[in-house]
Amino acid sequence: MRNKKTVMMLAATFALSATVLGACGSNNGNNGGTNAGATGSPAAESQSPAASADAGAVDISQELKIKMLMVGGKPVDYDAVFAEINKKLKEKVNATIDAEFLDWADWTQKYPLKFAANEDFDIAYTANWAFYNDQALKGGFMELTDDMLSKFMPQTMKAMPAVAWEQSKVNGKQFMVPNNNPEVTDKAVLIREDLRKKYNLEPVNSPETYAAYLKAIATNEKGINGFNAKGADGWKWHELDQILLEQANDFNLVDYSMPLAYKLDDATGKVFNIYDTPEFKSLLAYYKDLADNGAWSKNIVSNKNDVWQDIKAGKTASYAQNLGTVAMNLAELKREQPNVELAIADLTPNSKKIAAISTQNGFAIHATSKKADRSLMVLDLLQNDKEIHDLFMYGIAGTNYEPVGDDKFNALPGTPNYTGFSNWGSNSPLNRKDASYPAEADAIATDWEKKVYHFKLETFVFNDANVKNEVANVGNVMLRYAIPLEYGLIKDIDKGQADLIAQLKAAGIEKVQKELQSQIDAFLANQ
Repeated sequence: MRNKKTVMMLAATFALSATVLGACGSNNGNNGGTNAGATGSPAAESQSPAASADAGAVDISQELKIKMLMVGGKPVDYDAVFAEINKKLKEKVNATIDAEFLDWADWTQKYPLKFAANEDFDIAYTANWAFYNDQALKGGFMELTDDMLSKFMPQTMKAMPAVAWEQSKVNGKQFMVPNNNPEVTDKAVLIREDLRKKYNLEPVNSPETYAAYLKAIATNEKGINGFNAKGADGWKWHELDQILLEQANDFNLVDYSMPLAYKLDDATGKVFNIYDTPEFKSLLAYYKDLADNGAWSKNIVSNKNDVWQDIKAGKTASYAQNLGTVAMNLAELKREQPNVELAIADLTPNSKKIAAISTQNGFAIHATSKKADRSLMVLDLLQNDKEIHDLFMYGIAGTNYEPVGDDKFNALPGTPNYTGFSNWGSNSPLNRKDASYPAEADAIATDWEKKVYHFKLETFVFNDANVKNEVANVGNVMLRYAIPLEYGLIKDIDKGQADLIAQLKAAGIEKVQKELQSQIDAFLANQ
């Protein structure tokens, strides 16, 4: 599960980008993975000498300004950094970029309106959680042919794995230049290790040891919440559900806007309502016990605080996030408060691990752009030219970051002035790794890589066009009935679960499930 804003900003930024492949790459991203055996992608032409020759022969005599649509707040140092980027782009492809930023507070409303109004822009950040399939199906993005990619993106064609192209196709057509940076999407928990040691508790490495930790905090540390989450931003799940419901049981939710899932190892892809399972019933009892013992505030569902800031302030003793984010948080606090010891806890060490598909981040060309060729040339450089990539991803050396060799960096006081927006669309093997990235996170990542599980439905995407109203109604039920139930605010959990299931049926979940199963069956039949 993902905390809407935090994951969009941080999961994609760091996730395992600091760990996987040495420098690889969130409300509601989803799952997927890689499959080295995939064929039939544009990458099959990537080794062609003619492709590079063609790219060199492109007419770039006319200087062009490329308009770019980005997600996230405009960074403080945007003008200075993009001035440097534009100097390099003008030298190499006689183009400059002018970016517009859609702030996290309302990007989900503004983004589709930009396409509906057919506004003038050339490149748009997109992802499986950021309208990629929706706009590809609606005609908002330009189809990218093999010839276009070979001619205008020779470096990307050479570097991009074939599977990444396959994963990012919609109905067999290419609409995205995906990031080239696989990442494991599992979550971990960040805890106050000093408090665990203070009460002589067992290492936290399971749901049981984590519960003991939370109860000890609740009993002994007045004024500190054992766990906290940003539950008031429209997120429809308990923040521990991805770990304790999905990961623990090898379930995969198809879309985080509805409670429909399948087992990872079920080759038939049989869909079920995750709320109507013995595993969910058992988890409700676990949550109710924690809530009754004060593991989190009774006001948690209305909390609007930044959870990480609460941890830094000593008000919260744990939270759940992707591995990259908790690792960077650990490193940050080690620098700022060396007297406070944190640790990363993997509560499901034996579960199957899921790798994000390439559509986790990427860029697309607006369907009405008149500058598609040059836009692709720009994207080719942003992802693959070392100097330009460093500028786009990290800002100005010496101001926004300190380079450490060719593949690492140190944070500087100016680092926060160039971060938190969707430059991750250009994640690639050129990404630098924070030199302070914790060794313990690297160890977990290495272990997770060995357990990545590939399954037949990892590239399946649900098209809700036929059940949009029902999906919206189901989401409203989840917010009204599931959230308070999962956070232990309903006294009778059996009745609460029954009410939740009944309300979901009234909202039309059976119609949604039937439509989803039909699409999954068709997807599997075509494989």
